[in-house]
Amino acid sequence: MQARHRCLATGEQKLTSSKVHKILIADDHALMRNGLEAMLESEPNYEVVGVAADGMAAIRAIAELQPDIILMDLTMPRTSGIDAIVQVKRQHPHIKVVALTFHKEDRYIHATLDAGADAYVLKDDSRTELFNALANVVSGKNYLSPSIVDKVVKGYLSGGDVSSSQPSWEILTRREREVIKLIAEGKRTKEIATYLSLSPKTIEKHRTNLMRKLDLHNVSEVTVYAIKNGFVTD
Repeated sequence: MQARHRCLATGEQKLTSSKVHKILIADDHALMRNGLEAMLESEPNYEVVGVAADGMAAIRAIAELQPDIILMDLTMPRTSGIDAIVQVKRQHPHIKVVALTFHKEDRYIHATLDAGADAYVLKDDSRTELFNALANVVSGKNYLSPSIVDKVVKGYLSGGDVSSSQPSWEILTRREREVIKLIAEGKRTKEIATYLSLSPKTIEKHRTNLMRKLDLHNVSEVTVYAIKNGFVTD
């Protein structure tokens, strides 16, 4: 996590308040973090106080940086964005969380909103949509990307059961999700153990448990599953 202190640019939907809202950006891609900062850097109503490369770093940075808003990617190493949102909202319910992701699938939308996100914005949306999302959440409203709002509304109006759309990875623990992502990224047991500050024996136990839960039988199946379900990109 790197602390930044910059003044940001006026968005398309301006705020009526003169208060400066502090933003923490959590995304594992440096280019995305840099792009977001560049987009916001002259907006007088916002200040980027820090950036984090994973959910765990974002959570740890909150006490020091005291952000008002977190821009949260969903698929990151160590702690996923969805798990991070749950922890942020449990410990700091006043902080607004804007999920910023490429995922348009129902399972991600429902899981993210259930976790407590205040807004859901797609990375291929326009800058106008991002600024609209920020303006809405600071005024106490929720916001959904126009690209997904019809899908969400139709799902609820049709009486669909949200829980039935949740993927099987919901049965995994937070640590098991971290392990499956690292396995799929090609890391070996000792590397994962070092990265997560755990023993190799504990990592083996997590791997055995997650493969049993998901009915996977080798590393190749784990990798394919992780890619299909958004833990890593192909």
